[in-house]
Amino acid sequence: MAQRKASVERNTLETQIRVAINLDGTGKATFDTGVPFLDHMMDQIARHGLIDLDIKAVGDNEIDDHHTVEDIGITLGQAFAKAVGDKKGIYRYGHAYIPLDEALSRVVIDFSGRPGLEYNIDFTRAMIGRFDVDLFYEFFQGFVNHAGITLHIDNLKGRNAHHQIETVFKAFGRALRMALTPDPRMAGQMPSTKGTL
Repeated sequence: MAQRKASVERNTLETQIRVAINLDGTGKATFDTGVPFLDHMMDQIARHGLIDLDIKAVGDNEIDDHHTVEDIGITLGQAFAKAVGDKKGIYRYGHAYIPLDEALSRVVIDFSGRPGLEYNIDFTRAMIGRFDVDLFYEFFQGFVNHAGITLHIDNLKGRNAHHQIETVFKAFGRALRMALTPDPRMAGQMPSTKGTL
């Protein structure tokens, strides 16, 4: 299998984002985004997905974090689409249930080529520190649209908002890892009856 790496830069009047990924990494990560809580969540993707991530972002955070968070999701999705290539020989589907104390989340992924997001999190509070939890939806919608995946996110229980979202990101990393793993029985075949994804 070819190296599954990608670098993407996305520059707008609101943000300048650079993402480099290695889907076959060891979970190494460096972040410089100006949004510390998002960095903490990105680290969950890297460590639990065994994906090397390097993300640098400059945005209009003096207004709020909305553009930066959404545009990181978009750029990360573009990098995944580029790195995964034609998807031959991967498992395609991935899922994970992850607990953290009282919280439990389920994430299910299909590298289908069809963007779709089902997102069900009833946060127990609107802010985690100074981070607006509504921005997580924007992150995942941007990712899904540009990675071309179907993504179901369900927080099944939780009282602590930090625990709720951390279980989601850990499960997201684990589900990515499962879906992107080469399937030795597929021997480079397309994991679809359509012959394309």
